Amino acid sequence: MDCIFCKIARGEIPAKKVWEDENVVAFHDLEPHAPVHLLVIPRRHVVNVGGAEATDVELLGQVVLGCRQAAEAAGVAESGFRVVFNTNQDAGQTVPHLHAHVLGGRALTWPPG
Repeated sequence: MDCIFCKIARGEIPAKKVWEDENVVAFHDLEPHAPVHLLVIPRRHVVNVGGAEATDVELLGQVVLGCRQAAEAAGVAESGFRVVFNTNQDAGQTVPHLHAHVLGGRALTWPPG
């Protein structure tokens, strides 16, 4: 695929990775919105949460656990972090590959913007 996140997952495009395993890759967002802003992606292409199938349940769980691993690697697991999945344009999804934003490093307000 020509998807930029697929290329990052395959190592064809460099990224500042904080954690990875055989199914998930976590790396720093190029346009951070918090002191810690990481993206956690599955290596296998899934468009977004709305495009996930019942067969993707295990992969979705691996992404969520990857968020915890990434937060620990970035040093924000204890103080707290937020996980956000944007789905489609109105939610702000700009790359059509499922990804979670892990935000931390400061107090986060609610509700989000």
